[in-house]
Formats: sequence, C-alpha cells, structure tokens
Amino acid sequence: MIMINLPIGLIGGVIAVALTGGVISIASLVGFVSLFGVATRNGLLLVDNYNTKYAEGMPIAEIIIKGSMERLNAILMTTLTSALGLAPMVLQGGPGQELLQPLSIVVFGGLFTSTAITLVVLPALYAKFGKHLFPKLQAETEPKPEQIFMQM
Repeated sequence: MIMINLPIGLIGGVIAVALTGGVISIASLVGFVSLFGVATRNGLLLVDNYNTKYAEGMPIAEIIIKGSMERLNAILMTTLTSALGLAPMVLQGGPGQELLQPLSIVVFGGLFTSTAITLVVLPALYAKFGKHLFPKLQAETEPKPEQIFMQM
C-alpha cells in the first residue's frame, strides 16, 4: 500500500520537469531518490497509525477517520516545509543552478502528487482492503492449548 505513492510521485516529478522545460539529468534523478524517501515516510506515518489503532480494536471506519486526522498535520507540515525550502531553488535560475534546480523541480512537483495520493487514495484503499492487510492481533496468533497438544 505504501509503495503506491512512488509511481505517483514519479509522475508528478516528470510532469514538473516537462512543464518547466527541463531535462532528466543525474541531478534530477537524485531528486527522484529524495522524493521517494519523503513519499515513503508520509505513507509509513499513516499506515503505522492505522496498524496501531487496529491493534487497539477499533472498527475500520474509525481507524481511517481518526488515523488520518491524527497524521494530517505531520504529513502536511513535512510537505509544506519541504516545498517552501525548495521554492527559491525552483524559481531562481542562472549560473550555478545547473545541479540544484533540476533536483528541486523534481522534488517540488512530486511532493504535491505523492501527498495527494497519501491523503486521499491510501485511506480509501485501506477502507477497501484493510482487513486483509492489517497485522493479526496477538490473541489471534497465539496457539490454543489443544493446538499445542496436537503438535506434540
């Protein structure tokens, strides 16, 4: 589920490069690696919160709503801070920016698409397929006494 962010972040980065008239270079490829790290981190924040709430025994609808609302600030602040930090490098051109500008354009463009997927599609996918993806509760995984006896 978390890895669904990566292709969407890739698409956002490629669209940002295409809109700015840039080219895919080594610097922009480094930007993709950085973008994948941020996208994965945002997805992990959300999924880990869902798993924690599931272990507490909450129903799936409540898990999605409360889990998403609790992590919304962290995900949006991470994205906004990164985007604001990259904005001067994206907007400023000229000599000396040959390496930083392609990198920042890729990360800047991909941040928006991967964040949208994290906050909209990931909760929807967990609402649909969450029962199959959540870890089993400890009570469900411990063998019953009769099962232990049968194994001897």
